[in-house]
Amino acid sequence: MQPETIAALSPLFQAANPKTLEWLLPTAIEHEYPGNRAVLMEDSWGNAVYFILSGWVKVRRLAGDSAVTIAVLGKGDVFGEMAILDESPRSTDVVSLSPVQVLSISAPNFIQTLLTDPQLQYRMLQMMGQRLKQMNGRFQLQNQPSFIRLASTLVDLGDKYGVEYQETIEIFNVPFTDLANISDINVEDAAKIMGKFRERGWIKIDSERHVIKLSGIQQLRRLLER
Repeated sequence: MQPETIAALSPLFQAANPKTLEWLLPTAIEHEYPGNRAVLMEDSWGNAVYFILSGWVKVRRLAGDSAVTIAVLGKGDVFGEMAILDESPRSTDVVSLSPVQVLSISAPNFIQTLLTDPQLQYRMLQMMGQRLKQMNGRFQLQNQPSFIRLASTLVDLGDKYGVEYQETIEIFNVPFTDLANISDINVEDAAKIMGKFRERGWIKIDSERHVIKLSGIQQLRRLLER
């Protein structure tokens, strides 16, 4: 993979020095996983940082025999970097929602790269700030009705990962359980609300292509402005 290719795929590397990428990329390893496969297990956090080249994954919080989805990530996202930096035990794992390609870089190589490239350090700080902002946004929605929280999730996924196709925005057909988890609502409410959104023509689910068409993303955005 060429330096310009990874720079285009991952926002983290867009500001990186080309020489940094030339040194780093030969050490990277590409992996492919089918859908519904563990990509990163609880005891593997801190060994490497992972960049999503294609496909979708979910990050789950584990508690005994139960698991709750806390994030859905797509192309261009990175995971595992914080475990490298804080070296703390993890109670989460990462599971593929669809066939997925990821690029892994070992913890020592990633840390060395951060220490030698100030632009990469700055970009990392920006990403951390964006994640804090997203967490604060979710916290502020806690007292909002369920349909507002679900609309916010759909808009966020559309803005971050949406692909324009035939004059609509498409995202992966994330299962209702995972949509409910990351929206902090129950699954029954999520199914009912998605049904209402479909009746209004704001979303369409294409099961054959495994996508949700956000045909009414502007209407969903207006819900959030109330």
